[in-house]
Amino acid sequence: MPVMICMLRGVNVGPHNRMKMDALRQLCESLELRDAQTYIQSGNVIFRTSERSIPRLSKRVQEGIERRFGFRPDVVFRTTGELRGIVERNPFSTRRGIDPSKLLVVFLADEPAAPAVAAVSKIECEPDEVHVLGREVYIYYRGGMARPKVVWTTIMKKLETTGTGRNWNSVVEMLALAEKFEASR
Repeated sequence: MPVMICMLRGVNVGPHNRMKMDALRQLCESLELRDAQTYIQSGNVIFRTSERSIPRLSKRVQEGIERRFGFRPDVVFRTTGELRGIVERNPFSTRRGIDPSKLLVVFLADEPAAPAVAAVSKIECEPDEVHVLGREVYIYYRGGMARPKVVWTTIMKKLETTGTGRNWNSVVEMLALAEKFEASR
């Protein structure tokens, strides 16, 4: 069974859309998603599934969360191989002095159209830096994420798709967990 990384948007951020990760793991098991394992409190879960259709899997997870928790978050999936590629394509990986806590990866639900990507490239965001590569947006916040020149949700609106962001440390840790998961077959 393939290993999937599932990232929920807007979970446990502020007072709304709250859920405990042990309850999310139990929900995944009830949806026949095997060996569910969560990572931190922001709605990241890694599991095995025989489902090959991402739209069906997404619908199943969203409906399950809505029934159990009363809200329906956006859900973004990546395979272990896709996540590995995302780490390998990091446009900041060869630069010295990059602080991983200031690097955000936004995982998009769909690949944006070329005109939308071109519109994002025209956004004035210095000293921050934005790169759209396929279904991911890499944003480096030089001054930190608390006071960005451009908010990532603005970028999402221009790209005309939904998604969810994770900091670089979380991305690398989720990849390590997924690879360990795959090795334990």
